[in-house]
Amino acid sequence: MPTTRTSALGSARMLAVLLTGQAMASMDGSIVSVAAPAIRERLDAGGTAIQLIVSGYLLTAGVLLVTCARIGDVIGHRRAFLYGLAGFTAASLLCGLAPNAPVLVLARVAQAAGAAMLVPQVFALIQASWDGAARRRAIGLYSMVLALGVALGQLAGGLVVGADLLGLGWRPAFLINLPVGVVLFVAGSRVLKDTDGGHARPRLDLPGVGLLTVAMAATATPLIFGPDAGWPLWARVSLGCGAALLALFVRYEKRRGDQDRHPLLDLAVLRPRGVKPGLAACWIIMGCYTGFLLCLTVHLQSGLGFTPLEAGLAFVPYAVGFGSLSLTWNRFPEAVGNALPVAGPVAFAAGASLLVWWASDGWPGAGSVPLLLLAGAGHAAGYSPLIARVSSFVDARLASALSALNSTGPMLAGVISVAGLGSVYFAAPSSSTGLWRVTASMAVLLLLGAGCALRSIRGKSGVSEQFGQSSHVPVGCSQGKA
Repeated sequence: MPTTRTSALGSARMLAVLLTGQAMASMDGSIVSVAAPAIRERLDAGGTAIQLIVSGYLLTAGVLLVTCARIGDVIGHRRAFLYGLAGFTAASLLCGLAPNAPVLVLARVAQAAGAAMLVPQVFALIQASWDGAARRRAIGLYSMVLALGVALGQLAGGLVVGADLLGLGWRPAFLINLPVGVVLFVAGSRVLKDTDGGHARPRLDLPGVGLLTVAMAATATPLIFGPDAGWPLWARVSLGCGAALLALFVRYEKRRGDQDRHPLLDLAVLRPRGVKPGLAACWIIMGCYTGFLLCLTVHLQSGLGFTPLEAGLAFVPYAVGFGSLSLTWNRFPEAVGNALPVAGPVAFAAGASLLVWWASDGWPGAGSVPLLLLAGAGHAAGYSPLIARVSSFVDARLASALSALNSTGPMLAGVISVAGLGSVYFAAPSSSTGLWRVTASMAVLLLLGAGCALRSIRGKSGVSEQFGQSSHVPVGCSQGKA
């Protein structure tokens, strides 16, 4: 534990910088989704351009996340975070000043590249800079920002675009990142610490980068654009090729790791028992959240006539439930903490199902509050304690590999969920029926996630056999307060 007030304050400032950067990247996708109608009107953009502006961000980030996580090992996580933040901020300025749709598409790609460099460094720096109870508190805050960024982005987008600040329409949705990014860069340059502990930095696995880039592009592109196109032949072929290339990438990386040749993604991170089912459970619950949020938002606006701002405000109880549990779960007794990852997905499914049942004939108003609180708290219970437990299984040298999986997995799960659950919703004869079918499918997936969480909790690890404990001491300010 820090022995001075300054060290505790420095740790708090460091965490504030990291989480604010994560929030910027997480919120940006949903802010743009809300601003899309205004962008289409002001720039006279076609449907393809709008789809690229919204989905191109996800595609670019998904392709680059693993590579950028490894770049953090090569150049240092602090430097990579600051480079990503600078790129994201500069690209946000370009987005806000874009004179036409093609320029905005290119600026969004650059913005996503900056986010891909920034995002994986956040979890890697948290894992390498805190230990024990301090790390659990930091991960609770991190998971809250990660999950609520999408919902808060919708609310912020509705406020900013609806206010039409200085007659600029949609542009402040991007320009607001400029002052925040500049202040964050200055603060980060002062408070962030390198965490390599003087160890030799690895080389970048360029063949692995090329193979993974092609594999991720082939996989993510049809998942993002295929549903709207009716799943044409190219989408199905691309998806099959992407899956085959990902399998080839795993074999290549395993062989490279066995030979100690600096793999792009060190698969040793998956060896401790409990890591694989734990990550799977985290990905499932995050993917279900993304799909449910999309379908319920569309139902509120298209089926029930809510404005974007009203739809965003409707999710406030969910955010309160998630935030409350994210901030308090680490204070629970160990037995309760071990049970939360299993009970969480069940509570999420129960709250969402009861809400949809009640809302089939109209929004229940105040009656939605306890159900959204339950769903949000269940979501937090299923993610925050489990990812903290998984991180305690993994040695500090594998922090970037775990961060890559924890960044890329939920993103891909969200894309798959939007493609799958979105297709179920839009294929239904009515919005209410579609939402019912989505919720039923989501409930099945969440029960599967609860089963994976149970396997992770029962798994024994050579690194840690007790909830929230770790036998290794990370580098950096390893015992700082969060």
